[in-house]
Amino acid sequence: MRTIDWETGTIRIIDQTALPAELRVETIATIEALVSAIRRLAVRGAPALGAAGALGVALAAVLHEGDEERIRAAARSVREARPTAVNLAWGVERALGVLDKGTGAIVAEALEVLDEDGRVNRRIGRRGAELCTELGLDEVCALTHCNAGALACVEWGTALGVLHQLHSVGRLRRVIATETRPLLQGARLTAWELAQMGVEYKLIVDSAAAWVLTQHLVDVVVVGADRIAANGDVANKIGTLQIALAAAHAGVPFVVAAPESTVDRATADGAAIPIELRDGDEVTRWAEASMAPTGTSGLNPAFDVTPARLITAIVTEDRVIRSSGPSAGGP
Repeated sequence: MRTIDWETGTIRIIDQTALPAELRVETIATIEALVSAIRRLAVRGAPALGAAGALGVALAAVLHEGDEERIRAAARSVREARPTAVNLAWGVERALGVLDKGTGAIVAEALEVLDEDGRVNRRIGRRGAELCTELGLDEVCALTHCNAGALACVEWGTALGVLHQLHSVGRLRRVIATETRPLLQGARLTAWELAQMGVEYKLIVDSAAAWVLTQHLVDVVVVGADRIAANGDVANKIGTLQIALAAAHAGVPFVVAAPESTVDRATADGAAIPIELRDGDEVTRWAEASMAPTGTSGLNPAFDVTPARLITAIVTEDRVIRSSGPSAGGP
């Protein structure tokens, strides 16, 4: 089952807020419902957001056929639902690129975005596995953060796609997944996907990552990306930067796996990437229960930026971009 798909004029998603307790499929028939699903993280992950952007324009075209002004207004609301992941805007613009050709062409373009995702992610997986060979890694114990698997894409996955490929050829020994506070995408989603894959895995609290790395329990870190700046700086789920710093200290390769659509050449460096600030209640509460004293205010950045100098390589479907320090230049 695809994470996100098109079904007779509506969008079908796996509601990621329900996992792992329930595999719930939601049908989205309005732009408002799609924007809500994006904001509440029912659909999340950079490539999946790219698909959501394209499908949002397709849905708008079906709902407002022939009314270009209303289609563009709907597309803007989808595009602005989350600011950090560049793929959302990329998907919107890709579908708008054929607006003058009519509803059928817009839907066809959105469906091509869906189909491309699986092909792209499998190529990323193969390149990532080949990179591990080049790094001298045979049997691999990998650490990953947040969720960059099939749930973050249309299918297969980026960072987990690399691990999926290693697993398929018998080279993945174990995965260590971080819980990923405050919304536990690692505990809820990555652990669920690894169990579905039949991979041996351990779940750790976020603050254990540095200890795991310095104890040489990990051969490589593989994470996804929500935006890659022109100089190679990478925005990813909050907590990625501290893992990259620990990996550099421990001498463990730090690999980013993401599609070319995540590379944003219009953004010069990480300082120019907008960082989404989410509701502080996500930090102070969980499942309707308070975890802090009444009146505590939470500061809740959803992403951080890892500088290019801490990244061993960025793997896309087309290339492997090696880093050799801050002056190496980006993708």
